[in-house]
Order: sequence, then structure tokens, then C-alpha cells
Amino acid sequence: MAGVDNQWPISTWHHPRGGRGRRPRTDRERVLDSIGMGGDAAEDTRQSLYDEYLAVPSHRRAEIINGTLYVMPRPSPKHANAATVLGGALSGPLQFGDGGPGGWWILFEPELHLVPFEPLSPDLAGWRVARLPELPELAYFTLAPDWVCEVLSPSTTRMDREEKLPIYADAGVGHVWLVDPIERSLEVYTLGPTKRWRQVRMHGADERVRAAPFEEVELDLARLWSKPVTR
Repeated sequence: MAGVDNQWPISTWHHPRGGRGRRPRTDRERVLDSIGMGGDAAEDTRQSLYDEYLAVPSHRRAEIINGTLYVMPRPSPKHANAATVLGGALSGPLQFGDGGPGGWWILFEPELHLVPFEPLSPDLAGWRVARLPELPELAYFTLAPDWVCEVLSPSTTRMDREEKLPIYADAGVGHVWLVDPIERSLEVYTLGPTKRWRQVRMHGADERVRAAPFEEVELDLARLWSKPVTR
């Protein structure tokens, strides 16, 4: 999630996640339909909110989360640095097989449509090539990632933890990392058999870690918050 000092909802509707036809329906969606809160009227409202999302200027970040459109400035420098360094450290061994197993797509800020009309953009996400042999032609993904990383900031921590983590669990994302560049920490979560998150471990500061699902790759966390080396 963008590391910003200000984020705010722009528009809200009150019948979230009642989409139809694009994926198996969740228990929550079935309940909404049973009480008359799903169907075409709700879909029209979601489409209207999605149209507002499409109209957001390109220099802003936008997501729709549980029926609310959030529009935010671009990430802070510390946030952007942590995401860039982490993505670079993972891409070599995991996407190109440089000293690692390969077999993954690692992407920056992909647009995910895990819920119809509710696009999310994690800071990083990864798909096993076995599940996603080719990248889609569309500008977004409907297939849930195998791994997601959110870089936290004070203004978005609650949203990332309380709203986005349940969405990722419901979609079957197997692993989530939460990186905090202010606290200099990495939290590693793995999805359990009942779609509940297990916090495997918290890593901090200058640890070298091998974290699921990338145990084959050793990461030096100190690089996520260090200054560039000068010669």
C-alpha cells in the first residue's frame, strides 16, 4: 500500500462484494443475494464506482476496498526504496534463475481483480509459472497471486492489516509479507487450511532471512533500509 501521509475515501457504496459470474461466489456474497443486496442493481452501483476509479489521474494511486474508493498520493521515498530493493533482490533468483530456482513472475504494483469491480494494487506480487504460464493480455489479473507484499506506512497500516489481508485470504493467496520501512521489520504470513492467516515469524533490522515461499533465497533485510554504497 502506498506510503503516504494522507489517504482518504472518495466514494462509498454499501453492498460490497456481491459480484457475479467471474469466480466462485463467497459465503458473504450468497448471504447478500439471499437478503436482496446482490444482483443487477448492486452491480450497476459497483460499475459506477469502478468508472470513478478509471477516471483517477495517473499521478495518484487508487484502489477499491470493500466498496470504498481510496485515492492516494504516490509512495514516500522510503516506501518506494524498500519495495524496489526487495523486488530487485527477488527477481534475479526467482524470475531469471540467477542463483535461485526460477519459476516465478515477480511484478511491481500489479492490478488485481480478486473481487469484481474492486481493483487492488499491492506493492509486489508473485505467481508461480506453473499456475500462470503466460502474462495476461489485459492490464489486470483475475488469477490470485501465490505471494503478495505490502509495504506499510502509518496512514495505511490499518487498511492493509484489517481490510486487505482478509480479501487476500478469501481469494486464496498463499503467502503475504508486510514490510515496515519505519520499524525496519518483515512479517511473514502463510494461509492455513481454513483460510486463516498464520504469522510464521517477524524478522527485523539487519537479519538475513529465508522466508516462505522463497526459502531458497536468502534476503539481507538491511538492504531494504540502507543508503547506497559509494566508492
